[in-house]
Amino acid sequence: MRRTALLLTSLLLCCAVVAKRIPPKRPRILGIAGATILVSNVADARNFYLKLIDPNHVCNYCEQAPARFLFLPNGQRITLEKAPDPLPANLLGEVSLLTEDLEGFKRYFHANKIEFGEVRQKRGGELIRIVLQDPEGHHISITDSYHLANADDLSAGLPPSHARNSVRIIHAGFIVNDRAAADHFYQDVLGFHLYWHGGMKDDETSWVAMQVPDGTDWVEYMLNISPTADKRTRGVMNHISLGVPDIHAIQAQIVKAGVKLTEQPQIGRNGKWQLNLYDADATRVEFMEFTPVQKPCCSEFAGAHPGPHP
Repeated sequence: MRRTALLLTSLLLCCAVVAKRIPPKRPRILGIAGATILVSNVADARNFYLKLIDPNHVCNYCEQAPARFLFLPNGQRITLEKAPDPLPANLLGEVSLLTEDLEGFKRYFHANKIEFGEVRQKRGGELIRIVLQDPEGHHISITDSYHLANADDLSAGLPPSHARNSVRIIHAGFIVNDRAAADHFYQDVLGFHLYWHGGMKDDETSWVAMQVPDGTDWVEYMLNISPTADKRTRGVMNHISLGVPDIHAIQAQIVKAGVKLTEQPQIGRNGKWQLNLYDADATRVEFMEFTPVQKPCCSEFAGAHPGPHP
């Protein structure tokens, strides 16, 4: 009996040593959970973005929600945050990624010596978001679907929008000056992989789409941008993209809702229909069809295309 107990204890100790040596596995990243956009006027910005994500909006109950939060039909969230004065250079305040295991990410980041912060509920102290910065200083957060919809700063039980269209965030783009450093963070640390790259000319790379490891959404490096670029250029580059099945259908819907277009739909270099709009602070919102209608320039796609549901 004693010998059996000693053997069992030794076995448990060995297992503990082996477990300690095995680094924790990175939890899955399923897609983009949401984005925070800095604006000079939250009420005006809400009116603009609501017409884009839900042009047929008639829900009076939804108006009871805090004005700075907008939910897309699939549960993604756009947060509108009052920007400081003067406006900062980058108005894409945060890109949030979706996971199933926040605590697993804590262990993974600790094991890989990645600095991060924690956002916890005011009541109870439950972890609701992990926050960190990429090498360019862009704010990245990681959350899960439960806490995305049940944070302290939301009304209890607030339902997602019941928009009849299939619009959802499929990517977010931002200026990147050091591609190698960005690749180390997104590819080596977070597990992203190349989806597509291209430029205005076939032999140049101005945009690099890095797809999440366990879904079809992506982040887009906007390369070759001057450090002295003006507000308009920065607003074009630091952007979000809303995926839709039919660019001309969404064009008709938002025009009917009162949105004034400054550009017309066009087929981008990636072979997909797209339509650009700009909020009052010159941040670009890009509608993009989920799938290409012609062969892309510069490189072939290296990942699955998004669709109405992630």
